[in-house]
Amino acid sequence: MYDYDYEYTGCVRMNRFILRQSLLLFLTAVIWGVAFVAQSAGMDYVGPFTYNGVRCILGGLVLLPCIALLDRLQGGRSAQGDAAAQAAEGMKTEEALMPTAAEARKRSRRQLAAGGICCGVILFVASSLQQLGIQYTSVGKAGFLTAMYILLVPVMGLFVHKKVGMKVWIGVVFAVCGLYLLCMTNGFKLERGDALVLACAVVFSLHILVIDYFSPKVDGVRMSCIQFWVCGIVALLCSFVFEHPDLNSILTAWQPVCYGGIMSCGVAYTLQIVGQKGMNPTVASLILSLESVVSVVAGFLILEQTMSRRELLGCSLMIVAIVLAQLPDRNNRGMAGREKIVETKQG
Repeated sequence: MYDYDYEYTGCVRMNRFILRQSLLLFLTAVIWGVAFVAQSAGMDYVGPFTYNGVRCILGGLVLLPCIALLDRLQGGRSAQGDAAAQAAEGMKTEEALMPTAAEARKRSRRQLAAGGICCGVILFVASSLQQLGIQYTSVGKAGFLTAMYILLVPVMGLFVHKKVGMKVWIGVVFAVCGLYLLCMTNGFKLERGDALVLACAVVFSLHILVIDYFSPKVDGVRMSCIQFWVCGIVALLCSFVFEHPDLNSILTAWQPVCYGGIMSCGVAYTLQIVGQKGMNPTVASLILSLESVVSVVAGFLILEQTMSRRELLGCSLMIVAIVLAQLPDRNNRGMAGREKIVETKQG
């Protein structure tokens, strides 16, 4: 006999979890959409490697006090949990538990280091390709080609056994059409730099899948901090080789650099890692692609730019795609709750 009240509670909790993660990813898209202006403005003063290096180092610095604060808050809870566990396990001594705890911490550190380094290197390649490509192509085309990760993620996910439902595939098609109407206002003609931006979309797709793999295993804020330090150090090394970094130029571009470092890196990329935990990577990529919609809406609200019917239709198709991808399949509806059903004895 099944406890259907417990099943209902499990479904409600799962829906709340998905809603919370979706909101975190949407907030990430909002920050990235507005950050595109800062990203373009920063290129007027410094080179692409210098800009990426400084903003990533700044993002890593911002997360250090956050990690310290979270450690202090979680330290008390962990101590209380350890005391309760030791009281319940009265037969086991503290010495017997120490090797197991030490091994678990060591394994966790290895996974955290691997995830942070992998994400950092991938982020460096993707952001560098994007910064280089933006110099040689239009803003609209760069936004369209970069957001092609919404199509690449499910395709690449098939190779790692990430299945995608029919509704999500239909949502991807709607999103691609919406992005084309939104960004490609002057037709599609390949120009210099398009290949760089398209390669950036491929690498960003890999970045989403790598985060999907590591985020359930490690602390998201720590992994985000490591990836910024790795990306920033590699980018700054490249800036000394291929560019001529100048402190005065960096200080002149302090506004776009600070927004890119604090908001786009420190806040948004951390929200992406935390928000992707437990989410389908294809659905996550669809939500993140709303950055293109946000950039157009921000231009309309902040810069008083006009929106044509074509752009409004593109925004509408993007919203339809997101809603369609979030709808559960009939066969899978309630499965999260059924996995937690308690089977009770009859009579």
